[in-house]
Amino acid sequence: MLAFPQSGTAASCDEMPAPGLDWSECSKKHLMLQASDLKGANLGGADLSLTDLSNSDVSAANLEKATLVRTWLNGATAEKANFSRIEAYRSSFAEISASGASFASAELQRADFNGAQLSGADFEKAELGRANFKDAVISGARFTLANLSRANLAGATFEKPILLDQAFLFLTHIEGLDLSKSEGLQQQQIDLACGDDKTKLPDGLTAPSTWPCPSD
Repeated sequence: MLAFPQSGTAASCDEMPAPGLDWSECSKKHLMLQASDLKGANLGGADLSLTDLSNSDVSAANLEKATLVRTWLNGATAEKANFSRIEAYRSSFAEISASGASFASAELQRADFNGAQLSGADFEKAELGRANFKDAVISGARFTLANLSRANLAGATFEKPILLDQAFLFLTHIEGLDLSKSEGLQQQQIDLACGDDKTKLPDGLTAPSTWPCPSD
């Protein structure tokens, strides 16, 4: 189990970005913090709304319960970072490198993960309505109980099976995906999703007559 720094009582909100700093519960809204080094930092509960953290290093950082609404993390390094329970509506994680990161129970509606490296990432119980995973690498990612309604997984790639146990796949775009080795899929999930004649399903599951879905 990953160990993340815990929120303390003496956050240094006025400190400049640096590895391991404590910005827990601090307000850091509307800032330009591109290419900041925040490795192992404690950003738990911080408000980083509309802040530009593109190309920053937040690997192994704790962002649990942080507010990241419309925040930019595109191109960031975030291996094994803790994004659990964040609020990140319409935020950009495009081309982020976040292998092994946790997004468990995160609010990620309309988030952009285009081209992201998400191998082994944990999205259990995450809200991912209309999230974009086009060209993302999701090998071994876990989507147990995640809400993927209208999310776009078409074009995502994975060499290791992904876990979709009890994920909500209402109008989720899975066109062209090879899901034959995915784990946890049930027919009722497939019946709600949007695939096509190139979508491959696990043994025992069949494509519904409603495929392909009408244009949204």
